[in-house]
Amino acid sequence: MSEKRIGDVILDVHNISLSFGGVKALADISFDVREHEVRAIIGPNGAGKSSMLNCINGVYTPQQGTITFRGQTFDHMNSRQVAEMGVARTFQNLALFKGMSVIDNIMTGRNLKMTTNIFQQAIRLGAAAREEAVHREFVEHIVDFLEIQAYRKTPVGRLPYGLQKRVDLGRALAMEPQVLLLDEPMAGMNVEEKQDMSRFVLDVNDEFGTTIVLIEHDMGVVMDISDRVVVLDYGKKIGDGTPDEVRRNEDVISAYLGTSH
Repeated sequence: MSEKRIGDVILDVHNISLSFGGVKALADISFDVREHEVRAIIGPNGAGKSSMLNCINGVYTPQQGTITFRGQTFDHMNSRQVAEMGVARTFQNLALFKGMSVIDNIMTGRNLKMTTNIFQQAIRLGAAAREEAVHREFVEHIVDFLEIQAYRKTPVGRLPYGLQKRVDLGRALAMEPQVLLLDEPMAGMNVEEKQDMSRFVLDVNDEFGTTIVLIEHDMGVVMDISDRVVVLDYGKKIGDGTPDEVRRNEDVISAYLGTSH
């Protein structure tokens, strides 16, 4: 991996607590994300990882705590505001349009960037046609980057799972995010697919300069591609540091081996 220029803090999560009824999903969680790094969030099942991502991208509103993005502090935001600010997300369970082609699925990621209205887009006249041409060019670049040219016109539902995950990544990239939230991008993949996806994650980070926050269960993958790792267990933070520091952390070892409970 080439030497990276990791910058200042772009995202600061401070004292976040989230409860559903009487159940605490997150308890007083704080960590930061630096510009241009790959920041992993790991932990056993039920640790609160997806809940944490849902707080960052405005799906859940925490009862306590703040999230600061590029110097602006929020106690809550909605998903559209988060997207407009430059945070994109892929989902654990694919939310792709199965009947639509690869290219059209990735084009849906450009919606926030479009200035013409839906009626103009539908009849593709004048400004809308010109605008669409520009966006399609951008999307074609993503298709090339993700090496899915051969499937451009294929309905997504017909693609193997690993390629569908790649289309999902492409749709998020189409938003040109400053921060990309990846929710288990390698779940359900075989070894070869995981290697491909790891390479694309690193390439996105390197070539697009995108900051990445990643939830992943495969510890080998996490240790290979992350700059820093935060570890959650039962909604609490039990570790934070470089992959090597986390690997040696006794609390983390206990949580993963099940000896602390």
